[in-house]
Amino acid sequence: MTQRKLPEKWQSSVRAAKAVQVAFDMDEALQYHIRRQALDNGLSPSDQIRHILTLPTPTKPKRPRLTVSLSPQDYVYLAERYGLEPGQQLEIKHRVMDELLAHSRQAGKRGQ
Repeated sequence: MTQRKLPEKWQSSVRAAKAVQVAFDMDEALQYHIRRQALDNGLSPSDQIRHILTLPTPTKPKRPRLTVSLSPQDYVYLAERYGLEPGQQLEIKHRVMDELLAHSRQAGKRGQ
């Protein structure tokens, strides 16, 4: 079997696949402290740990995003909440984003 060279754009994925994720069990106060530092520094918690350990971190900023896992039951609930069909997942995502933005604005007003 001959080995084919992977396209250049996939090379970083190969390196990432070979990396080993290490999980640390820490008390809540330490986890909070590291997460807070990461937030204040505009880093992911993983990159903050790398920074603390003086390991190289990506110089290219990552797209800031938050994630949540939604089950099929969650889509049913949200569809009902927003007056949509569960299969309208993209529209549900837009409505969730609108709700999160409204929440953020309200929280900002309370903090002033």
